Amino acid sequence: MVAVLNPLALIAQRWTPTPRALRRAALTAVVMSVFIIVTGGAVRLTGSGLGCDTWPKCTEDSLFVTPEQGFHGFVEFGNRMLTYVLSAAVGLAIIAVRSVKPRRRGLTRTAWSMFWLVMGNAVIGGITVWMGLNPWSVAGHFLLANVLLTVATVVWHRTGEGDGEPKPRVPRPVRKLSWALAAVTVVLIVLGTTVTGSGKHAGDKSEVPRMPWDWTAAAHLHAIAAWVVCALAIAMWLVLRMVDAPADTRARARDLLVVLLAQGAIGYVQYFTGVPEILVGLHMLGSALLWIAVVRLLLSLRERTVESPAIPAQSDPSLSAAV
Repeated sequence: MVAVLNPLALIAQRWTPTPRALRRAALTAVVMSVFIIVTGGAVRLTGSGLGCDTWPKCTEDSLFVTPEQGFHGFVEFGNRMLTYVLSAAVGLAIIAVRSVKPRRRGLTRTAWSMFWLVMGNAVIGGITVWMGLNPWSVAGHFLLANVLLTVATVVWHRTGEGDGEPKPRVPRPVRKLSWALAAVTVVLIVLGTTVTGSGKHAGDKSEVPRMPWDWTAAAHLHAIAAWVVCALAIAMWLVLRMVDAPADTRARARDLLVVLLAQGAIGYVQYFTGVPEILVGLHMLGSALLWIAVVRLLLSLRERTVESPAIPAQSDPSLSAAV
């Protein structure tokens, strides 16, 4: 009896990605995760959040945007279409990870979680439209996009290492400091949603509910968290030099400081210039790059050895198993 191959197993039987192709596929998912965050911000900043006034259709009668909906409709509909591009990028990463030999089951499961996050966030996006851009659901939509970015970054990093047990590369106190840095950065990103959720960029030209507090107070609290992150990042950079951490780890700490410097400058300029849309968009891009830098720093503090070398593409009956 001949087993029937599912599509991924069929592809895996006939293709083994090179390490370079694998890394590029994973990086594509990271890039698209950042891009969807930035374009989602563009929808809000152009007042196009309700350009398509229902979901999953764009209007009650049309799946696609209509000329009557004008510029805002095309912006919102274009962002929806980018979800399919993001799905394709995530799908490519899943296929590439699944096709590696020997099979990396743990990494494959992690890659698959990106698909479910994309689907889940699409649903939250639809709920956000149904709720008339409720600021809490908008914040949830943004934060879940950052969860996707986290997983995509982890997959990208893991494609360059083995599947052995993680081994620390720095002393335990340094690793604890890194987790404190990550935790405060999460708080910083969450506080950023409270600034936007109470500010003037509601996402639509009509009256949209805002979070019930003064946006300047939220901005000040956000700035305090940013200074704490800066202090922890500087401490991390100094400590890594003191313990003679590996060169790549010290480079990740340096990259984080560079991103923080740029992000802080943009944040203060946008605050004192009336929060112009272009700077808010750049700040959202900086937020994504900041989080990637933090995740990469954390992951560089440990290493996983390669348990067995990869083998070239070949016909393998065992690959007939289900995903």
